[in-house]
Amino acid sequence: MRAHTYGKYSPELADAVDLQALLDQLADFLLQSGFAGPRHPHWGEFGGEPDRSMDALKEAILQALFDSGQFTPEMLEALRGEGDEDAQQRLAAMLDALVQRLIAEGYLNVDTPPQLPDSHQPVTGKGGLGQAAARDVQFNLTGKGIDFLGYRTLRGLLGSLGKSSFGSHDTPYLSTGIEADGWSKPYEFGDVLNLDVNATLTNALARTGSLEVPLDLDYDDLMVRQSEYRSSCATVLMLDCSHSMILYGEDRFTPAKKVALALTHLIRTQFPGDSIRVVLFHDSAEEIPIATLAHAQVGPYHTNTCEGLKLARRILMAQKKDMRQVVMITDGKPSALTMPDGKIYKNSVGLDASVIAQTLKEVASCRKSGIVINTFMLARDRALVEFVKQMSAISRGKAYFTNTMSLGQFVLMDFLRRKTKTVS
Repeated sequence: MRAHTYGKYSPELADAVDLQALLDQLADFLLQSGFAGPRHPHWGEFGGEPDRSMDALKEAILQALFDSGQFTPEMLEALRGEGDEDAQQRLAAMLDALVQRLIAEGYLNVDTPPQLPDSHQPVTGKGGLGQAAARDVQFNLTGKGIDFLGYRTLRGLLGSLGKSSFGSHDTPYLSTGIEADGWSKPYEFGDVLNLDVNATLTNALARTGSLEVPLDLDYDDLMVRQSEYRSSCATVLMLDCSHSMILYGEDRFTPAKKVALALTHLIRTQFPGDSIRVVLFHDSAEEIPIATLAHAQVGPYHTNTCEGLKLARRILMAQKKDMRQVVMITDGKPSALTMPDGKIYKNSVGLDASVIAQTLKEVASCRKSGIVINTFMLARDRALVEFVKQMSAISRGKAYFTNTMSLGQFVLMDFLRRKTKTVS
């Protein structure tokens, strides 16, 4: 029989950290869209690939712990010091342990390039191979990590929808079950016999004045509950990834990605018969898998809205659903157009008449195909507002002029309202 030796349990500092709360605090860092990147000599204010090294991740974890107040007195006591080597080692060990927990729980994975040390290069210590490896190791969100961020965003959005309203839109009472009750109605031939027992007995009592057994029930006494009809819906979420989405001191693309993840989680858990696809539009347009959405970046692009709508229409027409809709999130005017020869025509000065005409022509094609376009605009330019109103009138869709703080609420409410209607 194998012998075991037990000692006093000494918990690690990293074990006291709520991993899910930490991951929630890291959402903006993990979904960064280029806003926090280095200054680019040609793009303008910001640009370049975000730093996804292990060193950057540990720095973000440390900042998240401070911001969320998860540093316990024991942590502060262990890490307190005037920069002495022991305190630095304890801090490094805690951050390493947190990264390993994120990897072990399946939220992150790492991509380590091969390391071939020189004969004179030390493995440990300052300037050694270990320190270089921390800069070279790249981390990525896993499917589980993306799903978790979508869940947390969705929960936050549902929690913010209460009895009060925002903007000019009424707010329904929602729960995570997405359920609602309708009024009972008299039974009619063909109705599903979802009997409202209380209402039926009340009618019988009012008619006969007695509840003696056996009950004297008539057809006119029968009342049935109305439920909510849920039709299948195909949705294409169009995300503008032109350069303006990270300009003017605000990151607009990261909140848009969070909305996409939340909507995906909602559809998968509550409306499994639905589908959602994601299209990025810029100088041209492309469909991307949800799994790669976390890594999507803005770039030195113009806004080819027409090409994005064409791709969305092709995707939706290939699906047999009761409803087809486009949810477009953008902050700029159409400024690019794909010509018949494949070249991209660009004009960012004002509203180009030819670009606008072709875009509205594609909007009309979507309407003929039974596709509703709902536009969520993150800008308030007067000429742009008039264009969006014209586009919504043609497509019989809705236009929401919102900001990054309320974007998710508007998108979620619009989707839920289109999903349900009361029927017998």
